[in-house]
Amino acid sequence: MWFKTKNRKGFTLIELLIVIAIIGILAAVAIPIYKQHVIKARMAEAVNAMRYIATALMAYRQDLSLVGVAWPNCPDTAAIQSSLGVGIGAITRISTAQIDPATGTIQATLANIDGTVDGQTLSLVPSENADGSVSWTWNSTVPTVYMPKK
Repeated sequence: MWFKTKNRKGFTLIELLIVIAIIGILAAVAIPIYKQHVIKARMAEAVNAMRYIATALMAYRQDLSLVGVAWPNCPDTAAIQSSLGVGIGAITRISTAQIDPATGTIQATLANIDGTVDGQTLSLVPSENADGSVSWTWNSTVPTVYMPKK
């Protein structure tokens, strides 16, 4: 008797199930990491806007030689634009921003980022050094994983 051997084409069910399981494991790990990076990227818009406000605030104080004197009173974004010349109305990641005249703290309420950080506050707090320079530190109610670096 003569038997013909057929050429096998395709994959077995076990091979396909193993590939699907590997893809599922990779997706289970990758999706949360991807979401975290998306939130950090969206936070960058708010962080950059606050850094622009801090730069304008320092230029304002330097122009008026107000080192050691009170900070400007900017209770909302319109006051920030009129006092410092920084228009942040087009920034969609910040719903409100203000500058505390007593401490110089820039505070912004986050919006349109993600449910975990929307409505949280992000603050940039100045501290005057002995030589008249100012150091800035971040303070927030945002989870630490999303906090900006120095």
